[in-house]
Amino acid sequence: MSTLILALFAGAVIGIALGALGGGGSVLAVPALIYLLGFSAVSAASASLIIITATSATALYTHARDGNVAWRTGALFAAAGVVPAFLAGAVSGRVPETALTAAFATVAALAALRMLKPSGNEPPERTAPVKAVGTGAGLGAMTGFLGVGGGFLAVPALVGVLGLRMRQAVGTSLLVITVNSLAALTARAGTGGDLRWEVIAPFAGAAILGAWDGKRLAAKITGTALQRIFACVLLAVAALMLVDVLV
Repeated sequence: MSTLILALFAGAVIGIALGALGGGGSVLAVPALIYLLGFSAVSAASASLIIITATSATALYTHARDGNVAWRTGALFAAAGVVPAFLAGAVSGRVPETALTAAFATVAALAALRMLKPSGNEPPERTAPVKAVGTGAGLGAMTGFLGVGGGFLAVPALVGVLGLRMRQAVGTSLLVITVNSLAALTARAGTGGDLRWEVIAPFAGAAILGAWDGKRLAAKITGTALQRIFACVLLAVAALMLVDVLV
């Protein structure tokens, strides 16, 4: 199978994940770039952030148009994570790759288990700014340390910690992903490795188109079903990564 076809296929799948679930794209993008398209780990991380930034911004527009973005909460959440993301990114460069992979898999699994936990909480009328800032800072630090957009962490946090409904959490997480990814890209400027734009461009294009389909898919599925799908994807990715570290 040609590199172009693989890039288009992987991009479409990741775009659907972002559009429907508000996250998980970078979890899928990095392994796809490394194992399917032959990128190095450093190049894959930078290329993934380029793809996720473009795709999440597109998906954010579609969700915002339907009123599924909590702008105030999302802005606080995202802004609070910028500085921690930079600091954690500096630390992560000194940590062994296997340790980073194990940490990534562990966090993904914990987030998935939290999403599977039943919750009958209704979203509060007002979200406490202090809680939004604290949670956003923690997410930013985790994003900087692991080198991903952070949507797979943002959605559980927005639902479980800040009390947003699933659909609103999906839309709001895309704002957080866009800001965090841009911050991470800025931090990585000049150290992104060999960026193969002939692969990145079609990958990103397919992901953007897939995000529109993912948004329509989300409109047809209940919030509970979205949570379960999201959690299952995270658990599968976490298991594969742990196996890769241990074997």
